[in-house]
Amino acid sequence: MKFLRRLDQEFPGKVPLHVVMDNYGTHKHEKVREWLKRHPRFVPHFVSHQFQLAQSGGAMVRSPDNKAIRRGVFRSVADLQESIDAFLRAWNQDPKPFVWTATVESIQEKLTRCRQTLEKIQPGCTSPKSRKRAAKTV
Repeated sequence: MKFLRRLDQEFPGKVPLHVVMDNYGTHKHEKVREWLKRHPRFVPHFVSHQFQLAQSGGAMVRSPDNKAIRRGVFRSVADLQESIDAFLRAWNQDPKPFVWTATVESIQEKLTRCRQTLEKIQPGCTSPKSRKRAAKTV
């Protein structure tokens, strides 16, 4: 609710705001559902738990507080798991919600780059490349 109210204050007007939410229970809470009904310009989109895990995994590796995983050397899966568990124990001492925001401009820039890339695609360009065999010298 705090995040939704903040968005409503920071972006006043009638422009639709698309909010990406996890597929967990928060958006199902009665207060959130009622608030969204009263604010129809908020358009919710839901992502899977797998996406959320991938994002949190990326945050874990990029976190400046977690040099152990980012620069670690692991001799076994158990070593990696212990390092991840240590990070999660520390993170859970002072957890912060993952708030991802993007400006309209950054999204439009990305769309422009994608469109330019798509326009360069020629028929057959995605076909597997065949390797030319080097001539054997005797």
